[in-house]
Amino acid sequence: MSKPRTTITDIARELKVSPSTVSRALNNHPAISGQTREAVIALARKLNYQPNLLALSLLRKRTNTIGVIVPEITSYFFSSVIGGVQDLLTAQGMNMIIGQSNESLDEEMALVEKFTSIRVDGFLISPSRETKEYGHLQVLKDSRFPLVIFDRDCEDLEVDKVFVDEYRGAFQAVEYLIHTGCRRIAHIAGSSSLSTARHRLAAYKDALRKYQLPVLEDYIVESSGFTPEAGIEPTRRLLALSNPPDAIFTINDGVAIGAMYVIKEAGIAIPDEISVIGFDDEPYSCYFKPSLSTVWQPTYELGMLSARILMKRVNAAQEAFTPKVEMLFPELIVRGSSR
Repeated sequence: MSKPRTTITDIARELKVSPSTVSRALNNHPAISGQTREAVIALARKLNYQPNLLALSLLRKRTNTIGVIVPEITSYFFSSVIGGVQDLLTAQGMNMIIGQSNESLDEEMALVEKFTSIRVDGFLISPSRETKEYGHLQVLKDSRFPLVIFDRDCEDLEVDKVFVDEYRGAFQAVEYLIHTGCRRIAHIAGSSSLSTARHRLAAYKDALRKYQLPVLEDYIVESSGFTPEAGIEPTRRLLALSNPPDAIFTINDGVAIGAMYVIKEAGIAIPDEISVIGFDDEPYSCYFKPSLSTVWQPTYELGMLSARILMKRVNAAQEAFTPKVEMLFPELIVRGSSR
């Protein structure tokens, strides 16, 4: 049989003091003398006393745990964001529990319900591709759960939000292609259900209009996802046009890699005949030949800022506040895949 767990009552019995005295001593209460505090701590160490965290959380009405829900955790983007979240929370003595929605609204709703049932202190959520209605998130807000939405927007939900300026980064990319002489610029877009994809598409169109270049629907193809495989069929469609593009701006680096594969397979030179620019600056982007021009996003900072704002709300308890929207800025990284 395993040895029974040491409790505050066991320590109090051996020292012949009350359990409340032991509890106060362990929490460094000023009403407890230094001699008593030292005796309690010494015996607690000797008996290998471990506090009952569940009981403490119920007593303090805090679990010191944050629920983080993301569409997926394997990409560099979200793993880097989670790294920023973890470093901020660890520095404040907090824990986190991570849930992956797999781009599913049903799974996202189930995770919100599960995390609520285990009494997390707040939520950090990047909505799924299917999240077009926000009733489950509105319930969190109405229940006074601290909530920060990051990366992908929920336009009608008035809560704290943290984003990267997708529009600015995409505009810089397309404008650079124009400045280097490209005139037939195509865009492999993301799902129109995502705010990030809509912002990048809008920037693409606005950049063309600024320089009096036509916006051609044949040059805009929606990808089925964010992987290299998702870039293959859209690129083949673009290259099959009677007047194929001389540049392609893609929704992300994964799709850009798929596009480059198809272009090389067709015997077309990059960037001499066609330029390619991605988005995200994945770690592998600089190792391809030619290396991939892309738009860098401050992903780690995105996670850290989101967690910092959330903790401010958690520590402010039930105080009323006006939701804030914070914006971080991307940067164009020019490499070998563009002129």
